[in-house]
Amino acid sequence: MSANGGTRAIVAALLANIGIAVTKFIAFLLTGSSSMLAESIHSVADSGNQGLLLLGGRRAKREATPQHPFGYGRERYIYAFIVSIVLFSLGGLFALYEAYHKAQHPEPITSWQWVPVVVLVIAIGLEGFSFRTAIKESNEIRGNQTWLRFIRRAKAPELPVVLLEDFGALIGLVFALFGVGMTLITGNGMWDAAGTAMIGVLLVIIAITLAIETKSLLLGEGAEQHDLAKIERAVTSGPEVERIIHMKTLYLGPEELMVAAKIAVSPCHTAEDLARGINTVEARIRSEVPIARVIYLEPDIYSAAADRAGTGAASHTAVPEPESGADEVAGRPGS
Repeated sequence: MSANGGTRAIVAALLANIGIAVTKFIAFLLTGSSSMLAESIHSVADSGNQGLLLLGGRRAKREATPQHPFGYGRERYIYAFIVSIVLFSLGGLFALYEAYHKAQHPEPITSWQWVPVVVLVIAIGLEGFSFRTAIKESNEIRGNQTWLRFIRRAKAPELPVVLLEDFGALIGLVFALFGVGMTLITGNGMWDAAGTAMIGVLLVIIAITLAIETKSLLLGEGAEQHDLAKIERAVTSGPEVERIIHMKTLYLGPEELMVAAKIAVSPCHTAEDLARGINTVEARIRSEVPIARVIYLEPDIYSAAADRAGTGAASHTAVPEPESGADEVAGRPGS
């Protein structure tokens, strides 16, 4: 993901939500509409979430330390997970509580009746602008992926979070407009409570979706299949490596991939030849997959018989264990 692109989408969403939150609160104070209160809290939660995403992006840029030798790239995932919790509690649960409270004491909107409708229409326009910005930035990196796959597989959490938040905000505004409009038409405050409840359910669903996806990133995800194919091709395309015995990858952050592999190398005359060959392979990997910045390659000599004998790392080697006689000759006790 382009860091600047993600930041533009977050800032656009933040500015839109701050303006929307202020106008919604004014509308709530004038009308007493529970839908307007739920939407006000929703916008406040979204504004706080965008602030958290910006903070996470900033903190993730810190240099590695001895205590955190792989850096702080995954801190962006932590802040994205916090966003899902805030959206669930401050947004969804509050809206459901407000809907329950309003249903117990439904009241029609009797003053400033035109205010909530005007505010909601303006808010839809502002949220639409923010959503359009997020879509534009996402399309630059989405490629041929469907939107569902992009949200589920994106390693950078900011754009999927903003996309879901803006989408939820637009649908929530439609629900609020429905509840307020029906309350004004019928004079029955239960419609306002129903609109508030729909907003709460929507926010809970979005928050759970975000939590599931960011949890997967926090646990650690490996490279996508197309990147794995590029890495495998880079490793085996030269004369230095006969085959990959086994390999694992892990995202240390949205833009940093670790590659660890046990490779079968061709017989070398000197350690210098071996080291030069490994360096060449690492350079090919970084050329194919630039985000593969941390690479560990363990050289070995492949044996098909040893491979068939077991699945552990020790079984994938043709180097025999020292015999007891050799140990004794060397002055070491035999095994």
